[in-house]
Amino acid sequence: MKLGVILPAGDLRVSARQAEDAGLDSVFLGDHLMTGRPSLDSTVGLGVAAAVTTGIRIGLSVFVPAMRPLAWAAKQIATLQEVSGERLILGIGSGGGEAQFAAAGVPYGERGPRTDQALRLLPELLAGNEVRIGDAVVELAPAVAVPPIWVGNRGRRVLERVAEHGTGWFPSLLPPDAVADGRRRLTDLGVANPVTAVGATGALGGGADLPTAADLATGINEVYGMPLDQALSLPLTGSAEAVAERLATYREAGAAHIVVGLAGPRWAEQVRALGRVRALLGP
Repeated sequence: MKLGVILPAGDLRVSARQAEDAGLDSVFLGDHLMTGRPSLDSTVGLGVAAAVTTGIRIGLSVFVPAMRPLAWAAKQIATLQEVSGERLILGIGSGGGEAQFAAAGVPYGERGPRTDQALRLLPELLAGNEVRIGDAVVELAPAVAVPPIWVGNRGRRVLERVAEHGTGWFPSLLPPDAVADGRRRLTDLGVANPVTAVGATGALGGGADLPTAADLATGINEVYGMPLDQALSLPLTGSAEAVAERLATYREAGAAHIVVGLAGPRWAEQVRALGRVRALLGP
């Protein structure tokens, strides 16, 4: 099982190097126009992470092409793939909320069709082929290798998008049994050996300054509306050994890659603990 981490706000040069030094497999950034909290542009931020690391994968968790002109979105993705030495993992979703789409000048009701168009055309655009978008014929250069495309979120339409266009499924905040169910449904849709990545939240180690599992579950309940009894089963807390044991159940359910958003202070200490989890999980 591979293990990655969401980069925190702050100096990305330092945090990306810390994640690589800890032995993690990937670093990710979310893609938000505005959330009420400070956030960096995902493509610029990952370009910084790529520039100061050598082997760790860089990932978008998840990129929302529907909020952008498609040719411009393809150019951003191609640039990241080029400058990172083909280390990009391209998570794609259609979320972001009505306010973000309004700020981008894109009708919220068009997010589904625009996402489908992006998934259909991005591989051709990245490969440098001529692609018709509306009245324009677009040919981008330099051409790049198409990165792994992980389709984010959950639901039947998401799984259909994985089957039609993706190389993996990338839901967040799911228990292992739901991951296993999604894998079975993908198999029914004819997807052979899909790479399943799962987004998780956690606070590793101990100390009064770190949020507890109950604290994290309350946050999940407030932000996502998930019932508290369900949310309580999701946070990753405690020792590296305890977290590795929890993640092993995700591996048994079919998850090949876990991406953790660390909560609370002492990020550098927590990411070192996450590195110990990675070592315990083995190859």
